[in-house]
Amino acid sequence: MLLQLQESESSVLISTFFIGETLWGIDTLRVQEVIRVSDVTPVRHAAPSVAGVINLRGKIVTIVDLGKKLALPQATSAAETRIIIVEWNNEYVGLLVDRVSDVVNAEISQIAPAPSNVQGVQGSFLEGVLRTRESLISILGIDKILADADG
Repeated sequence: MLLQLQESESSVLISTFFIGETLWGIDTLRVQEVIRVSDVTPVRHAAPSVAGVINLRGKIVTIVDLGKKLALPQATSAAETRIIIVEWNNEYVGLLVDRVSDVVNAEISQIAPAPSNVQGVQGSFLEGVLRTRESLISILGIDKILADADG
């Protein structure tokens, strides 16, 4: 499961961000930091969703364009575009998003399973849905997204 929970925990923090006008979220425990987009060096013959690599304090970090990965419009280079650094398989990976939003505290019981009628790429990476008063947050499974080498 995407959420790293202890049996005694009944709530989770979700870091939210936008790709286009759609609000997405990931488990905050997976987030190392959020940075501004710097010089991203393209990588030849990389998967289409790999925007390139950056040097982050001496570590090479692969940058994945989540818009491309989810078959959504490509993230544009705007003032609000950010890279969310997550740890996966003992290395850092950057997730390129259009803009970051809030951290939402959610009760586990509030997170509904992913709808079975969501098909395609987006459906395969969706772990659940959280409805708040203001919005609907689609929660992504980072392990599923990064383990998928096809996009």
